[in-house]
Amino acid sequence: MSMDATADELIELEESGVRVLVVMRGRRGPGTDTVLRRLVAGGAGVPADDVELVHACEVCGARHGRPVVAYPTTPSGGAWFADAAVSGDAIVAAAGTRRPVGVAIEIAVAGFDGVIDEAAFHASELAALAALDPARRPLVRAALWARKSALLRAVGHTGFIEPSTLAVSVPGDDGGVGRVERSVPEFGPGWRDIRFHDVPVPGNRAGSVAVLG
Repeated sequence: MSMDATADELIELEESGVRVLVVMRGRRGPGTDTVLRRLVAGGAGVPADDVELVHACEVCGARHGRPVVAYPTTPSGGAWFADAAVSGDAIVAAAGTRRPVGVAIEIAVAGFDGVIDEAAFHASELAALAALDPARRPLVRAALWARKSALLRAVGHTGFIEPSTLAVSVPGDDGGVGRVERSVPEFGPGWRDIRFHDVPVPGNRAGSVAVLG
């Protein structure tokens, strides 16, 4: 494969109606918005160049959380929900019409910083990580953080949430579809319906798509 080629994998999350596109891009491969526009266009049946993404938050105007799909809308006039993340040569994009989505990719690292981990992970998550085989621990840790990051992107504008107050199920123990085990008030009663779909990303990386309830 040349340095400019791309390899794409389309994944259907059937229960949620979300489509996920994993792109391994070359040196001059497509950008994140280009991949996201292509995914939305394929589902909506419009040209990719017509897909309009707005990155400013609808509440505060800042650039955070998932983008808003200003065009197209669904046949009934509803919104498309979409997000994408990039890590080096990998892009993961997700789009659907039923529920907000968020995407994250995290790199697995061998060394841990105890202070950072205590701020990032719930006590139950830290205990689960400590019980793992050391060789498996970095990738599971990355997957846990990818799930939390994807969730915060899906939620978008919200008050400050300490990640350590939130606990999600441990990858590998939940069949690749995670759930929130301990929630925070900002997520309201819908937290029980939140799902995390682990997405395989080549290399020492973990990808996750969070789908809100």
